[in-house]
Amino acid sequence: MFTGIIEELGTVTSLRTDKENLHITVLANFTSELKIDQSVAHNGVCLTVVSTEGDMYTVTAIKETLDKTNLKDLKEGDIVNLERGMRLGDRLDGHIVQGHVDQIATCTAIAEADGSWYFTFAYDPELSNITIEKGSITVNGVSLTVVNSKKNEFSVAIIPFTYEHTNFNTFKVGKVVNLEFDVIGKYVKRISELS
Repeated sequence: MFTGIIEELGTVTSLRTDKENLHITVLANFTSELKIDQSVAHNGVCLTVVSTEGDMYTVTAIKETLDKTNLKDLKEGDIVNLERGMRLGDRLDGHIVQGHVDQIATCTAIAEADGSWYFTFAYDPELSNITIEKGSITVNGVSLTVVNSKKNEFSVAIIPFTYEHTNFNTFKVGKVVNLEFDVIGKYVKRISELS
């Protein structure tokens, strides 16, 4: 489980394919604290640490993960949002995030608003995911509040701290991002469909 509060930015140092898997090596300050089998969210995708060496660690993304996320688009040198699993007893500063990406979206607009930024994203309606005004959404692993919720589109407002300490500052229109919709909202939607 995660909170969507980004702990650190990592740099992709190596990408290696092995059959249909992708081994991703990341340079991160907290590598010395990682253990094999530990979960780390990369742009919101929960992946398992398979090896560590110095200040770099490696995780593996399987075909299922690559098909449903933007990890297949990674290049060496890319900056990724990182968050380690939360500890029991910690404050939950974001919202409940599983690290299970529901689908990808495309950034359709970026607007600066005198010290903050608005990012708008459009997503494929086929999966029937929804947002609600003032509800929670995870974009590339970042816990955010939805503003301007529309059918298959929403915006988020980014404060300067989030802009500076996540990879949002690298986004351009057309950027593909990972979305994880609010887990409580997903259960409520599913129950209402069964009623």
